[in-house]
Amino acid sequence: MNLPRPEPGLVIRYSYLWLREHQEGREEGTKDRPCAIVLAARDHDGETQVLVVPVTHSPPVDGNAALELPPAIKQHLGLDGARSWVVVSESNLFDWPGPDLRRVGDRDDSSVAYGFLPPRWFNELKRRFLALEHSARSKRVRRTE
Repeated sequence: MNLPRPEPGLVIRYSYLWLREHQEGREEGTKDRPCAIVLAARDHDGETQVLVVPVTHSPPVDGNAALELPPAIKQHLGLDGARSWVVVSESNLFDWPGPDLRRVGDRDDSSVAYGFLPPRWFNELKRRFLALEHSARSKRVRRTE
């Protein structure tokens, strides 16, 4: 499979495991969804670690926990027209490529990416994510194979 290089700002299709699902003992996400890569880096073993945040149609309870995706960005990525938010209060960390990547729509099997978020918008997403990380109000689920 010819996969894209994981880079911050790239939106991929991924079987995201919500923190609440993880706490219930689940190991697999219940729904494949768009997720934005916040960080991609090599670890000490040379493996690429990727940190993603999920996109959801569910409005956030806490306005600081998510950032609404503007309609123009959703259109640019080929997402539906319904309102959506990128949740910045939790994330999944996994080894790239990992078994939870999914093909986007009717594209070929190698396509797991919708495209990139505009840099200015991604920088705001990253700023909000890091603010929650630094205040210990962001939670992470470490995924395994």
